[in-house]
Amino acid sequence: MTGYSGGGDVLIVTTNEVPGYRVETVLGEVFGLTVRSRNAVRQMGSGLKSMFGGELKGLTKSLVTSRNEVLARMTDEARAKGANAVIAMRFDTSELGEVWTEIFAYGTAARISPLH
Repeated sequence: MTGYSGGGDVLIVTTNEVPGYRVETVLGEVFGLTVRSRNAVRQMGSGLKSMFGGELKGLTKSLVTSRNEVLARMTDEARAKGANAVIAMRFDTSELGEVWTEIFAYGTAARISPLH
């Protein structure tokens, strides 16, 4: 809700409703995805690090980058449909084979307006 100016911004919420706003039009599902291959050397290093505890910084950075990419792709798709909001946004991940990971963001594109 904060940060939404009503201009070219797309408000993204994980809730099914946006307090203080009404949904004028539902424009359908939007999504963004990326598929990443696992780096064998990084996986080995992470495996060793996980045995001794601590954050796996290389994997964390990769996940943050991937998350930002899928959010940007989903937001671009919402804008292309004329949306100013994505409602009920979710993240999902899945393993594809033994070396790929899919990161996926999805939600419902909508046009919203303030209640007052």
